[in-house]
Amino acid sequence: MENVDAISWFALFMLVLVSITLVYAIIYIHDIPYEIAKKRNHPHQDAIHTAGWVSLFLLHTIWPFLWIWATLYKPETGWGLSDHDKLARLQEKVEYLERKLCDKEKKEEEA
Repeated sequence: MENVDAISWFALFMLVLVSITLVYAIIYIHDIPYEIAKKRNHPHQDAIHTAGWVSLFLLHTIWPFLWIWATLYKPETGWGLSDHDKLARLQEKVEYLERKLCDKEKKEEEA
């Protein structure tokens, strides 16, 4: 009978140990997108951290989207919209050249 008690206590100890380990592992996993955002100096890192806790209560259903959100931002390029700035500069150049061409045509008409 003493062996059964020792085995029961050992089983109870292992059950508690595994349960605590699982809880800490789940909490660690939910924080990965926030750590990525913090490392990349993401402008929405507080929102990602809060959404991570919400994801914890939603059984991590939104966790993949948080991971994507955190990894989209890159410190050197931002959101990757640097082509937008190039496009705006090109549009300004085209407008300048069109005005210059119109001015040249007006001068030719006057002469």
